[in-house]
Amino acid sequence: MTKGDVDTYHEDGQWKNRPEGNARASSTHDSKADAQAQGREMAADRGVEHVIKKQDGTVGEKNTYPRSRDPRDIEG
Repeated sequence: MTKGDVDTYHEDGQWKNRPEGNARASSTHDSKADAQAQGREMAADRGVEHVIKKQDGTVGEKNTYPRSRDPRDIEG
């Protein structure tokens, strides 16, 4: 599988997860919560960043896995 950050985004009425470098989504979900949970698991398994986008496409949240790779030096 392609090693890259995982994007969780909304498209065509569904929430989707797509690893960076893939042309198509790896999973589709009816709810954002379900997509986030699957995306978090994918990112943790790969040891990459999980980028969660809002319905309008803007970045709402970013999480780095494992936490020790997080470039930010603040807690939270």
